[in-house]
Amino acid sequence: MRAVVYDEYGQLPTVRSVAEPPCPAGSVIVRVRATGVCRSDWHAWSGHDPVRLPHVPGHEFAGVVDQVGAGVTRAAVGDRVTAPFACGCGVCEWCRSGDAQVCPDGYQPGFSGPGSFAELVMVPAANTNLVHLPDSLTFTAAAALGCRFATAFRALHTHGNLAAGQWLVVFGSGGVGLSVVMIGRAIGARVIAVDVSSSALDRARELGAEHAFDAGDLAGAVAGIREVTGGGAHVGIDAIGSPSVASASIESLRPRGRHVQVGLLLGADSSAALPMGLVIARELAVFGSHGMPAVDYPAMLELVANGRLDPAALVNRVVGLEQAGEALVAMGRPGPPGLTVVVLDPAG
Repeated sequence: MRAVVYDEYGQLPTVRSVAEPPCPAGSVIVRVRATGVCRSDWHAWSGHDPVRLPHVPGHEFAGVVDQVGAGVTRAAVGDRVTAPFACGCGVCEWCRSGDAQVCPDGYQPGFSGPGSFAELVMVPAANTNLVHLPDSLTFTAAAALGCRFATAFRALHTHGNLAAGQWLVVFGSGGVGLSVVMIGRAIGARVIAVDVSSSALDRARELGAEHAFDAGDLAGAVAGIREVTGGGAHVGIDAIGSPSVASASIESLRPRGRHVQVGLLLGADSSAALPMGLVIARELAVFGSHGMPAVDYPAMLELVANGRLDPAALVNRVVGLEQAGEALVAMGRPGPPGLTVVVLDPAG
């Protein structure tokens, strides 16, 4: 099959012919129709999140079931599907309780093994991890759901416990940040966006942000947020992955507020210090958000089906497989707000 591959960290990925993935018992092989280009893939390509080389990146995909392994009862060849980027083993206590995204024996396409920048990708424990797509949802839009949209949904819906009328502040207006803005507005929250890019903030306003602040002055942004919200936001999201941004989000919260860390904190930043004095004094809650299990997808897909959420509106660029490597490299540079999706089948 054709796939995008890199042999060394930082090397421009290229399209080449590689072996098709095997289909072990319990798994399915998905023929990829579209796949998102995510900054998490860039972190792996940069060596920040090590993977086995040579490597095929990609973890935000949608497609059609091509092969079904022994023991799979929830899929048939031809089904339109996607899967979480963090797949569970299907048998441990976390998977059985509906928390497959934190499975200790989990598998992540594009990290644990070959990903979806390819014509075919393997999904393990398909009875646990496979998500069926409504016919009304295009493959491009479904790929946009990927890790960023799904992670944003769970960050607000489950961890943030965000309610209509509450204040939400999101630091970062990239793919996940704009997803947070869109989902927050669909919930009925009042949204504030913070970013260094004026064009990203303009896009956040178009998607429903009431206020926007420049992240170049975090102290000023925090002061502005506390003023316009009358004491702080109910929920804060770090959608960038920065110790200073995470601290600013916590400082922006009102008493009993909730901070959700979505942006990756890697390397030296993985042990970042946070303003725990404020966490104690204001009785704040601090959560991490690592994707969303397949069992939680129906609630999100229902909002998409009824028109309250439109992931396709976040897609600003569509490329083919031949351009996927360059699109991945570009994730390390400032670019236009929104998502890039690699489409393998234009008819989809």
